[in-house]
Amino acid sequence: MFIPNMVYDHLISYGISQSYTIWHAHGERIGGASYHANDAQNNNEQINEGSSGMATMLHDVFPMFDPEIVEGGPEMGVDAREAGVQNENRQGSSERVNKFYNMLKDVDEPLYEGCTKHTKFSVIVCLWNMKCLGGLSNSIFIELLEFVNELLTLGASLPKNAYEAKKYMNELGLGYEKILVCPNGYMLFWKDNENLETCVVCGASKWKQKESMDDMSKKGKRSPAKILRWFPLKTRLQRLFMSSKTSAQMKWHAMGRTNDGLLRHPADRMAWKTFDTQHDDFASDPRNVRLGLSADVFNPFGNMSISYSTWPVMLVPYNLPPWMCMKRSSFMLSLIISGPSSPSMNIDVYLEPLISELKELWEVGAPTYDICSREIFTMRVALMWTINDFPTYGDLSGWSTKGRLACPICMGNTRSRWLKYGKKFSYMGHRRFLPSNHRWRMMAKTFDGTREIDPSPTMPTPDKILEQLDDLNCNDRTDRKRKRVVGSTSVKEHSWKKCSIFFSLPYWKDNLLRHHLDVMYIEKNVVDNIVGTLLNIDTKSKDGIKARLDLQDMGLRPQLHSVITDANKTYLSPAIFTMSNKEKEDLLKVIQNVKVPDGYSSNVSRCVKLQQRTIVGMKSHDCHILMQQLLPIALRGSLPKKVIEPLIELSGFFRGICSKTLRLEDLDRLESRIPYILCQLEMIFPPSFFTVMVHLTIHLVAECKLGGPVHYRWMYPVERYLHQLKFHVRNKAAPEGSIAEGYLLEELLTFCSRYLESAQTVFNRPSRNPDDSKGKVVDVRLDFMSWTQAHRYILFNSDDFTPFRM
Repeated sequence: MFIPNMVYDHLISYGISQSYTIWHAHGERIGGASYHANDAQNNNEQINEGSSGMATMLHDVFPMFDPEIVEGGPEMGVDAREAGVQNENRQGSSERVNKFYNMLKDVDEPLYEGCTKHTKFSVIVCLWNMKCLGGLSNSIFIELLEFVNELLTLGASLPKNAYEAKKYMNELGLGYEKILVCPNGYMLFWKDNENLETCVVCGASKWKQKESMDDMSKKGKRSPAKILRWFPLKTRLQRLFMSSKTSAQMKWHAMGRTNDGLLRHPADRMAWKTFDTQHDDFASDPRNVRLGLSADVFNPFGNMSISYSTWPVMLVPYNLPPWMCMKRSSFMLSLIISGPSSPSMNIDVYLEPLISELKELWEVGAPTYDICSREIFTMRVALMWTINDFPTYGDLSGWSTKGRLACPICMGNTRSRWLKYGKKFSYMGHRRFLPSNHRWRMMAKTFDGTREIDPSPTMPTPDKILEQLDDLNCNDRTDRKRKRVVGSTSVKEHSWKKCSIFFSLPYWKDNLLRHHLDVMYIEKNVVDNIVGTLLNIDTKSKDGIKARLDLQDMGLRPQLHSVITDANKTYLSPAIFTMSNKEKEDLLKVIQNVKVPDGYSSNVSRCVKLQQRTIVGMKSHDCHILMQQLLPIALRGSLPKKVIEPLIELSGFFRGICSKTLRLEDLDRLESRIPYILCQLEMIFPPSFFTVMVHLTIHLVAECKLGGPVHYRWMYPVERYLHQLKFHVRNKAAPEGSIAEGYLLEELLTFCSRYLESAQTVFNRPSRNPDDSKGKVVDVRLDFMSWTQAHRYILFNSDDFTPFRM
């Protein structure tokens, strides 16, 4: 007796007959004749290797030639022919048809007579995947191709060199556009200005001027002074829905998310939900895409002594589940801004192509074929927020992150004080965030010499921000003076430098969270302040002669004022946080001797210099581990309890907001405790300790409540991706061009790798430390020291245990 479901599964897996000839030239789809929408929901189904898997990939890349789409019925075929998923003219369409059938022929052509596992197409894809995954040079790859071709004297002919293989692979790629830019960054020679020869702002030519007329005549063309590389977004988002491997995942935020009150995804928080409420037509279709934008600077040469900076702009689709969202395979490179200098506030000029496309995708949308539901829908796109470090925050938002009003959250209510001898601003005044009747508010001499009666600051409403921006002359790039906004009762300053281009998006002003504070950048600066001050590291310590003179100028802590001795030397009396040489050595030995699992962190012990009693060369993640795990243990017994307690609480604060799963009650507790922690630090450290980065910690919990878990909004995955982009630079004379070409191949191989399940790819490569137990229960016996360490770890990090009280 045959069960219908079993028969159906066998037909899907094995087909009607193993010897059946697929008539692809007559429109029969390979491996997809009986493909149903219900089956597309399961992205974990196994696809046959060789011809079937590669043919499925081709149909996902060229869906407009799928007979089931183009001729699938009156309700689907007409829309597909009109939209075509890609609207092309006849000549272009004819070229793509020929390209499609040539590749489909290579899919059917066996590598050699009798080969049933691989075809010419699959071998080329696998070889190029090996080259990129293993980092093979072009010379080695050419030798490999020559050797394989010698073995296949009677089989299919493979490309003879890396250039031919790359050209073959690029037929599947999406490409990018080159836009000429004013060498001073004032305008793009794009759209209506494409035929202009000089910049309308500064008059600079768009061509290089160093070349002589003879050189130009020999070359036959002129070289552009500066190039912006733009990777169109629409086609890349459409491919996510055309692929059977990612289409279902693009609806995870609406259909796969668990709604149990815990915060695991940005969709769980107010910024996302408020956007849905304000734009219910957009939220009605879960396939509409929500993006985050990240821009950062890096040196493409890997040599920091060279003053050169390249600015990639990347996009992150937040529709994807947590295990895919912030991964390298999901990042989309949108723009590459050429160096050698930073665009600074002129970055809006370079963002014009992206913003123009985002406006079109919001207002008009793009017809997109969804392989899961087997229908064409109008895809719309919204930009939720930007992710960047603090200096880039100012470039993108338009708010100056330097000076007296550096805090972009407090804005005009930022509390700062100029330090006469330190020559910088100090951002204290955290007593405003305490309850109105708290006794610390009246303790002037213990803090900054003033009594605190003001309430905690609130961020201006979007209408108030737009009112402030209306006072700016956005077209006058030379006007950098602060404007004053006159209100009904008072005069407040603001620090806007420009009207950001993001406000041209129709929905941008209503977003609750437009630009994120980067926890990675803030945490590193806080750790540098703490470690540098405690160990009294030169150039990093916030306690010195200038800091003591500032205390004297403010009339605070007379016991710490500098004293001139009889030998005409300046004596600084030890502060409560001053450590002896023995205490410094003990602290550094704890950090140096720590053992962590492989892959947990870098070797922090290499940064410890016992002889000099200092720590040097710590990266951002080293500071992350030091702050949250090592510092609370290393400080015990080294300093008075009054100093240790707030530092340990600060460590717990960062550990709490960096959790992958958050609870609202935990966030409320952290938000109520951080003002007390900062006020305790104000009573201990000098005013120079409180840079703007220390002050910004008080706003981190509020952003978690609006945007969700931190790991969706910090720079760690972006920085790792920038490190990977450096490997694409093969031509030092054109680093941005190398990055663009390398990214195209990486993007294509990432797409192809989803269909290569038997080969090693970025998705299925073995872990660095594979588990050999294969699910079996393993009995591990710990020595006494390891048992004690595990016991303490559980006690310090688990909420299930409460302190024992007599």
